[in-house]
Amino acid sequence: MMRDGAAGVTGGHAGHFGGLIDTVHLSNPWFTPDNARRAISSIGNILTAENLHRWLSAYPALRGGNKPVTVGVVMAGNIPLAGFHDLLCVLITGNRLQAKLSTKDEPLMRAVADTLASLEPAFIDYMQLTTGNLSGFDTVIATGSNNTSRYFEYYFRDIPSVIRRNRNSIAILDGTETADELTLLGDDILSYFGLGCRNVSKLYLPAGYDVRLLPDFWKRYEALRGHYKYAVNYDHNKAVMIVNREPFTDAGFVLLRHDTSLTPPMAVVNYEFYDSPEMPQREAEIHKSRLQCVAGHGHIPFGDSQQPDLWDYADNIDIISFLLKINSIR
Repeated sequence: MMRDGAAGVTGGHAGHFGGLIDTVHLSNPWFTPDNARRAISSIGNILTAENLHRWLSAYPALRGGNKPVTVGVVMAGNIPLAGFHDLLCVLITGNRLQAKLSTKDEPLMRAVADTLASLEPAFIDYMQLTTGNLSGFDTVIATGSNNTSRYFEYYFRDIPSVIRRNRNSIAILDGTETADELTLLGDDILSYFGLGCRNVSKLYLPAGYDVRLLPDFWKRYEALRGHYKYAVNYDHNKAVMIVNREPFTDAGFVLLRHDTSLTPPMAVVNYEFYDSPEMPQREAEIHKSRLQCVAGHGHIPFGDSQQPDLWDYADNIDIISFLLKINSIR
């Protein structure tokens, strides 16, 4: 249904998702039709019987019929359906979901819940979605910024919890990348306006690499410059670098600057050169707790950073194992 909705099917549940693809940007301008379609299609593509079996076969305890608990989930709204995987993990382990939706992503998440309930009415008693406060839960999964995570840690200090913080992703180039791979790198960087934790925000480049050549492979994203919210960020950050006399490469729709930080502002990609192949690997290990994923040869293939599999957990925390542990002590 999600795949069909993303493909333009207009009837039934697929049509509901198709309609949201065309309209959700009216309440959240960041969720453009392209971005909503990308997210819905990505999820639909991984929800196959083969993938579900491969994923769940790693958890034999799921066959034990655990007593359900109520799981509070504080969902992010930075990209479309950011909270879907948590919803799936809670329900597929037989637990009750109490979700605090992000107002930015409320229509899409409610569409998922409504579709599940219509296909299996038993889910109705297992899902409670709200934009208000959570209460009466046994455990919690909360996703937020580094600042809100400190609040979550204090507020949920007396119950088992998974608290996620800001993460970034990097790409390591070795200079042998094909034109197709460099084009796909543009997806890793600029899909969803770069707002996802799986979006590449920093590049590690071999010494002497001509960074000015890279944007030529990302021309499909030139239209971002026409999005008024993105354009405001682009213009602001460009002005700041000009005032600070900071050198940068201006591609007209994205700015590249030499900087060691993993967290550039929107419309800016940081890069750093390396002389030794061990340097970026060492950096990735040093910043392991702050990284979501690494793209490049020997890592996640270019173009796949925003297409995680069911077994690719945010912050590398296995939510199924966490929930099974909670079930076993209740």
